[in-house]
Amino acid sequence: MVRCKLLSIKIKEMITLLKKILGLGPAVNYTELVQQGAIILDVRSKAEFSGGHIKGAVNIPVQVLQNHLGQLKDKNKTIITCCASGMRSASAKSILKSNGYTSVHNGGGWSSLQSKL
Repeated sequence: MVRCKLLSIKIKEMITLLKKILGLGPAVNYTELVQQGAIILDVRSKAEFSGGHIKGAVNIPVQVLQNHLGQLKDKNKTIITCCASGMRSASAKSILKSNGYTSVHNGGGWSSLQSKL
């Protein structure tokens, strides 16, 4: 009986770890985050951004993000990163987290994120 409980706990821990690794945690309510003042950070190039973007988004291309972190002064403010497909926004999230930003979400592709707002 004790072994079954221990096994059950270990399996639950493994599932939780896998979900965390794969990014399969609870769904993020982007609308609520924006209503609470989150910054939408579009990390596409200036040319891509000028071709269309989410209203109010801040554009800092991922290639120069590390050198422009000063534009994102409050490290405790929620930031939602986005790009064209989600790859660059994932990189941007990693850069921000490694520089002490505490609440960062990868919103994926900007047009997909826009439909969620």
